[in-house]
Amino acid sequence: MNRDLHDLPLRAVARLLREGAISATALLDHYRARIERLNPQLNAIIAFDGAMTAAAQAADERLRAGKALSLLDGIPVVIKDNLAAAGLPATWGTRVYAGHVPDRDELPVGRLRKAGAVFVGKTNVPAFTLEGYTDNELFGVTSNPWDLALTPGGSSGGAVAAVAAGLAPLAIGTDGGGSIRRPAAHTGLVGLKSGLGRVPRADGLPQILLDFEVVGPLARRVDDVRLAMEVLAGPDRRDQSSRLYPRFGEATSGDTRPGQAGNLRILCVERLGNHPVDPGISASVRRAAEEVAACGHDIRYAPLPFDVETIAARWPVIGKVGLAMLAAQRPRFFEECEGKYAAMAREGEAVLAHEHLSILQEIAAFRATVGAMFSEFDLVLMPSTAAQPWAAREPYPKMIDGREVGPRGHAVFTGWVNASGHPAISLPAQPDANGLPIGFQLIADIGGEELLLDIAEQYEKRAPFAQRWPKMASA
Repeated sequence: MNRDLHDLPLRAVARLLREGAISATALLDHYRARIERLNPQLNAIIAFDGAMTAAAQAADERLRAGKALSLLDGIPVVIKDNLAAAGLPATWGTRVYAGHVPDRDELPVGRLRKAGAVFVGKTNVPAFTLEGYTDNELFGVTSNPWDLALTPGGSSGGAVAAVAAGLAPLAIGTDGGGSIRRPAAHTGLVGLKSGLGRVPRADGLPQILLDFEVVGPLARRVDDVRLAMEVLAGPDRRDQSSRLYPRFGEATSGDTRPGQAGNLRILCVERLGNHPVDPGISASVRRAAEEVAACGHDIRYAPLPFDVETIAARWPVIGKVGLAMLAAQRPRFFEECEGKYAAMAREGEAVLAHEHLSILQEIAAFRATVGAMFSEFDLVLMPSTAAQPWAAREPYPKMIDGREVGPRGHAVFTGWVNASGHPAISLPAQPDANGLPIGFQLIADIGGEELLLDIAEQYEKRAPFAQRWPKMASA
């Protein structure tokens, strides 16, 4: 049975742990053997927690005493390198933070620790988590388990590579412009971008993307993501935006309990404006929409009822201003920083205060516009990415469907959701002709994470292309 532990749902593994059929120590050893064999090919995990054995042994003591802290007690978890975990490096993929070891957990990491999760280590990211692929000067490039020559995407590239190859059953990442959803799509995983404040944050690295960047889980199954959210979500006074929500699992006043909503009104958006989309992705997402419709929901195929181009143009400016803020805080920033990002920080310094304020006002107006759409629709369905994975060392694909694109051409479907603050989930769709994964996303109104999970589970039961393993991981 131990051979197949990595293929079991987390709820089943938690039951085996509670029943004493397996131990947390044996479970950790199972994953360590896979890491030893597969991680050198992937470069997904770039730092290991020296306390993981002790953490597993402590979980075993609790489990034997019938005092499990949660269903995640004893479950191995990997953590994206831009999230602070006490005693582990948080280098953010850059020389600026090389050697940085936080002395406390960032709030969501602390919640996982209190739930008994066993931290395996940190996963690779691009510098400052500002790229859609995963490579940096500290640790090098991360490969996609489905094809080692290709990227798993970014910036949660190390996280998805680890889970997709079975190096850990669960990862937590961040999504500031699609950094959970696009990598999940590229590796056949389920990735949840939580809504603004739903997973509270505190005691972490500086936020350079305003409130666009949120924390969310990555796993192979929808229910695994749900289990993680039961630990991660919930109000905390250190993050005031989190106090606007009820506890996870509790419906808001006057709302129908998610899963009992009946037929949902779903807007399917197949492309944004004139931006190119890989034809294989378009066909796969159309089939996914048909599967969702077969679950009893009403699909309307139409464009988004608002323009996203202005907001999309603002995203790079926000990142540059964020880097300029870091430069102001760290006296040696320009001496330590990699050239590309130092240049971006200089550009950020040149952004005038009134320009930045205008961007903030545009974001507020955009959020109101998106909110109005959800008075007509319950969900939006669209591709997670416009392109299939490209060469691992290239920052972005230069061509999509025969047309030249810029650095964000592959990412057109995701950034607007970060700007609006809404939750979204990426799910596996039918793979392409080469067997590479394709993903699509469902986007909900504010507070709709549980609705997303419920509809995702409906879809998952019908989808024959969920929970596939890449060849390297199943050998």
